[in-house]
Amino acid sequence: MVRKITLSSCCLNQWSLDFEGNYTRIVKSFEKAHEKGSSYRLGPELEIPGYGCGDHFYEGDTMQHCFEVLAKLLEREESKTMICDVGMPILHKNVRYNCRIIFMYENILLIRPKMAMANTTVFREHRWFCPWTKHQTVEEFTLPKILRDVTGQTRVPIGDGLLQTLDTCIGSEICADMWAPNASHIFQSLDGCEIITNGSGCHLEIGGLENRLSIIKAASDRCGVVYMFSTLIGCDGDRTYCDGTPIIATNGEIVAQGAQFSLNETEVITATVDLDDLRTHRAKITAVAYQGSFSIPYPRVYLDFSVSLDDEKLLLTPKCSQPIQTRFLTPEEEISLGPAVWLWDNLRRSSMSGFFLALDGQVDSSSVACVVYSMCVQVQKAVESDNQHVLDELRRIVKKPEFTPKNAKEICQELLTTCFLADENSSDDTRSFVSKLSKSIGSHHHDIININSIVEACLTVGSIIFPNHGKSPEDTAVRNLRDRVRMLMTYLLAHLSMWARNKQGSGLLVLGSSNTDDALIGNIVRYGNSSGDLNPIGGISREHLHSFIKYATDEFNLPVLKNIPDTTNCCTIEGIPYSEISLLGKLRKVAMCGPYSMFYKLMDIWNGIYSISQIADKVKTFFHTYGENRHKMTTLPPSCNAESYNPDDSGLDIRPFSLPSLTWQYRKIDEALKILEDEQNKDE
Repeated sequence: MVRKITLSSCCLNQWSLDFEGNYTRIVKSFEKAHEKGSSYRLGPELEIPGYGCGDHFYEGDTMQHCFEVLAKLLEREESKTMICDVGMPILHKNVRYNCRIIFMYENILLIRPKMAMANTTVFREHRWFCPWTKHQTVEEFTLPKILRDVTGQTRVPIGDGLLQTLDTCIGSEICADMWAPNASHIFQSLDGCEIITNGSGCHLEIGGLENRLSIIKAASDRCGVVYMFSTLIGCDGDRTYCDGTPIIATNGEIVAQGAQFSLNETEVITATVDLDDLRTHRAKITAVAYQGSFSIPYPRVYLDFSVSLDDEKLLLTPKCSQPIQTRFLTPEEEISLGPAVWLWDNLRRSSMSGFFLALDGQVDSSSVACVVYSMCVQVQKAVESDNQHVLDELRRIVKKPEFTPKNAKEICQELLTTCFLADENSSDDTRSFVSKLSKSIGSHHHDIININSIVEACLTVGSIIFPNHGKSPEDTAVRNLRDRVRMLMTYLLAHLSMWARNKQGSGLLVLGSSNTDDALIGNIVRYGNSSGDLNPIGGISREHLHSFIKYATDEFNLPVLKNIPDTTNCCTIEGIPYSEISLLGKLRKVAMCGPYSMFYKLMDIWNGIYSISQIADKVKTFFHTYGENRHKMTTLPPSCNAESYNPDDSGLDIRPFSLPSLTWQYRKIDEALKILEDEQNKDE
């Protein structure tokens, strides 16, 4: 028997508290899914209010506006023939839950709360929501008046239940539920569930999509289910960027996959699957049938509706979706696309008219310039593919209603202003490189502005108080002064640039250009080179930036980038190169190592490369430098988080900004070192 069903999973660019825009994008996804003949439409996590509302989730206003949007969605014509699944918070018995609202026309079927909170790395869901801990239990939720007036219902089921239609059973997960050791989809499938939905909001982390896809494929394979995965795309007003990629998998194969990075506001992927294929797949797995025979039954909500097509319509339906070849982007491609569309989201949702960047000829600022140019390339591609929304947004930003760019350089000319702020140590070669780079990408460039007179004026004032203070170029105070003067001039020029070009607009966003590794060890100047309104590379390692520059050289035809000095293996703190700083940073944050455990791990990792005393010195030097500079993390500008060990303390790395001397920890390393060295001497 053939039982075909058509399912749609959506990717939406939702914005925190943008109830008007969020509603519009949800409706657009309803329309697209309905046009494709879908029986089930799945949307991303918290799509009604936006995922990143933060402490706005505490506000009664946020909940009220969610109900207002839901009331309008309940009356959509598309929901008469299609089960709709949307995400929003629910306050049940004075407890806040992150929920899925599953409904058909004017009828709420089930409210399914999230059971596993995302409370690691960049997520703090426990601050606002509680997990639903009553497994396989459903209670009654009393609807507010605005929903009672639409549905005629007074109470609806809320909890860990399943939706039973006339032809299949549908279960639900929310993002982290899929990663939990006791993942819901396992127990749901054992109780006969054949379709698992997951409304998610996964963030960009280099290489993260491959892990996501492998879990989805494994879940659909071992359980013999259709696994629908929906997610958000966009920055949602914060440092994380949701990278998209809705997915539909069946029996261990991906049959539909959306774009990982896209400028589209709404993306809907659709797959047609045969329920009988699932049942055949399960029949081959004896353990599934055996374990299912004594599984604990879930409470079910029964719906007098078939998601599969009638027999007489089967010949007129699309063929079943076939497995597709999945492709994973390289780290260089992810760096090129992720921070670029993050910048586009921030720019178009601000009141500003572009970006301002001080170029110094080094890898960091050059990488930022390339990321902005990559953004312009993506915008140009969208324009050429007749994406009217992107073109309208571009015209609005540049204040030119008739502007239609011919290439990415024309966009860059409008959106990016660059400058070279020279001092007495600047070379003609650096000035020439910066000029050529700006010309290659098309930025509006101020060729040379000398800051010597400003620095000298500051030093003159300083000499009145400290007459014996030196003016050596190597003097830390003088070097920091130059960096801070550059930042002052950068903000001044960013404000004056629009006026000088006789352009309309509110001003320009200043771009910072410090990377994760330099931030980690404090190789940045507070209120100097670390400052800015946004920093697209602040969450990226120096090593990845060098790889990105090589990629950008060929991808964007920028041969001038070959002249950037390669500083990948340069030592930054007493013999520790950037490649090792990345490793130490991952051990510190991802592996959660203190100095003592890091020392032991590195003895295995660096066995035969460094002596144990050298390893001990590197560990102590790293933590001493990190501790001295931790306070600088409090002033980092918002950056696009991409590395797992990002040290930004604004929700990404929750540690004190003032650390003591770690004498106890270092003494333990010294004691271990003595034991190990004595043992080595015995062997010799």
